[in-house]
Amino acid sequence: MTVFFIGAGPGDPELITVKGQRLVRSCPVILYAGSLVPAEVLAGHQAERVVNTAALNLDEIIALLAEAHAKGQHVARVHSGDPSLYGAIGEQIRRLKALDIPYEIVPGVTATAACAATLGVELTLPGISQTVILTRYGSKSKMPDGEQLADLARHKATMAVHLGVRHLASIVADLLPHYGADCPIAVVYRASWPDETRVTGTLGDIVSKVQHTQIERTALILVGQVLAAEGFDDSTLYAG
Repeated sequence: MTVFFIGAGPGDPELITVKGQRLVRSCPVILYAGSLVPAEVLAGHQAERVVNTAALNLDEIIALLAEAHAKGQHVARVHSGDPSLYGAIGEQIRRLKALDIPYEIVPGVTATAACAATLGVELTLPGISQTVILTRYGSKSKMPDGEQLADLARHKATMAVHLGVRHLASIVADLLPHYGADCPIAVVYRASWPDETRVTGTLGDIVSKVQHTQIERTALILVGQVLAAEGFDDSTLYAG
């Protein structure tokens, strides 16, 4: 048997990959990451067992995977977004390796990609930014040396900040010296979900704008001059 770590995408059930959908509909056991995975993603499954792992600890999850392995059953382990980014699969993989249980990672559409799509922007523009930094805000667990926002902001690259909307004021304070008060920024709540909410502005006014909303979690912050996307040079891709 194999444990398939499947990226369900950012929210829209049609954004799961064809391979991911096929595995969800064919594996006899499904373990999914609670409310982060839309119920529609599991539609059409033929599984004998479907478990919401939101309330389970790591040992309990591994026990379910080992139980399925003993029965020779494939498992669809469904995570939101792309499981390789903030998916907490690293510790699961280490346990599976120790138990000699095979696994495979099936990538998914990231929240960053979904935010760019809903904002209608390209995150890499010639002469503006050819780099995208995906990071998070270090609140409960510290960031490694050199990866604090102020360090990363020195590059002035397009930046996507996960898990930080509750600390938006602190994030803005770290970014302002490097990007400037007029730099565009967007806060996107539950990108691609039916209740998606977008708040756009600049580093100078975004905090006050978000304070007038109910956004407190499950939001991604995008910042960079690419969000303006006006008056920039064309790429050479289509040059004659």
